[in-house]
Amino acid sequence: MEPSKYSMKPIFLIPLVAVGLASGVFAQERIYRCGNEYTNTVSEGQAKNCKLVSGGNVTVVQAHKPSAASGNRAATAAQPSQRVDTGDQRAKDSDSRLILESELKKAEARHAELLKEYNNGEPEKMGPEARNHQKYLDRVGELKASISRNESDIAGIRRELGRVPGASSASTLK
Repeated sequence: MEPSKYSMKPIFLIPLVAVGLASGVFAQERIYRCGNEYTNTVSEGQAKNCKLVSGGNVTVVQAHKPSAASGNRAATAAQPSQRVDTGDQRAKDSDSRLILESELKKAEARHAELLKEYNNGEPEKMGPEARNHQKYLDRVGELKASISRNESDIAGIRRELGRVPGASSASTLK
């Protein structure tokens, strides 16, 4: 027994009817824009001289206003409940100073190497630079830029050392 082609139609009509009914639920009301706020209340829109938004769909998500209790909780969470122990702070400062001093020593050693290689603006020519003077000039320019960057790094490390409270600041005054 073969089903007729008309017996399948009611099954296909059910989704169409459901979509038709659902579209009525999703139909938007008139939306009014009042500056940065939106409303769908006609009386409020007219009272504030709001403009009617036409064309396109507007999706408005209601923001939850924080209660006074949660606002206080957020303020206390931002502040530390306990102060750092003086001994712990001194240990952190000491560690910071040691790290900065070691970085300063590395930067100063690198600076000495760069100055030695730069040789007062006349570094020794390397293999291919003897035939190509532009390569030599490029390397001299790069060395000069490296020396300048390294000097600014050293100055920055010394500034940081000056900010860190510590035992002695004699090492920063070289």
